[in-house]
Amino acid sequence: MLELTILGFLYEQPLHGYELKERITGLSGHVRPVSDGALYPAISRMTAAGLLDQHTEPGAGAAPRRVLSLTDAGRDRLRERLRDPKPVEVTDSTRFNTLLAFLRHLDDPTAQAAVLQRRLDFLLQPASFFYADGRPVRLEDEPDLFRRGMLRVARATGTEEKAWLKEAIAALTPAT
Repeated sequence: MLELTILGFLYEQPLHGYELKERITGLSGHVRPVSDGALYPAISRMTAAGLLDQHTEPGAGAAPRRVLSLTDAGRDRLRERLRDPKPVEVTDSTRFNTLLAFLRHLDDPTAQAAVLQRRLDFLLQPASFFYADGRPVRLEDEPDLFRRGMLRVARATGTEEKAWLKEAIAALTPAT
């Protein structure tokens, strides 16, 4: 997801490394913190792959800053990642939120709706944190107070997410 996040933020505007790290932290750092040891090697790999460009600008203080921007190949790669996300990017809530943060950069409403439909299809599958005899444990059947709490919050969140997904898909799909 680090690649997608870097591409997404740089699609919006050129940034220097510290600004980029701050934006990534704001988006998902509370769940998955990004370290310099992960960020800067990723930037180097992406630059070597021709996805990013770097140039130096004078810094606010004395030190110059390296400013990162997307190349045309980087823009294409972002759109490709958005159009065809990996299954885990659809099923994992944090990864899906990262995808949502940049989905507007995919110019095709039909392709956007297809990504949202994949998430909705996943959410419509019976699932739980807990299983008994191979079947998901429902909120009403869970005796443990704390597990009921987990299931209740997940149900409420899932209900709202499914409702929003249906609305968004309808808004993106041309009327026939």
